[in-house]
Amino acid sequence: MATQRSSGTLLTYEDYRNTPDDERYELIDGDLIMAAAPSVTHQIVQGNIGTPLSTFIRTNNLGRMLYAPTDVRLSNINVVQPDILFVSRERAHLITYNVIDGAPDLVIEILSPSTAALDKTRKRELYARYRVPEYWQADTDARRVVVLTLAGDDYEVAGVYGLGETLVSPLLAGFRLDVDDIFDADVLDLQDERGN
Repeated sequence: MATQRSSGTLLTYEDYRNTPDDERYELIDGDLIMAAAPSVTHQIVQGNIGTPLSTFIRTNNLGRMLYAPTDVRLSNINVVQPDILFVSRERAHLITYNVIDGAPDLVIEILSPSTAALDKTRKRELYARYRVPEYWQADTDARRVVVLTLAGDDYEVAGVYGLGETLVSPLLAGFRLDVDDIFDADVLDLQDERGN
């Protein structure tokens, strides 16, 4: 579960860098937010998206894809760890030894019961504010992926892809991914087990 720890003062990137290594944190508008370890379902979905996406990016020499926990410093009081992120070759200067220092080209968040509200509201607003061109929300409960593209100061829905459909990315021309491969039999079995 994502929990917020607020001391009444804005924390900065330096404060964030001094948090314990054995916990996962994000810093949103100066508020330190701690998240529990992701579920097994979350991790399977992350791999099911990340593996073909990474292969496509590498094969076409488009840039670099990374998994969480990779720090993305959007500002001195905003540091996030998207589940998956992509930085294009043209913007490779953002990749430093410790942190992605600026907005990636694409961020993907895998929604879970403990993080869905944060991912759909505060992080969506944050990604739009810092001009992340494309944002995917993979919903393990609804078994769908919403692809959002930046339009002005907010996102517009480029596509909502459910079981039996094929996801495409406006940013990554030619990339296609069957949603049935994202939410495969292992994911469905684990989700059914959780419901019992």
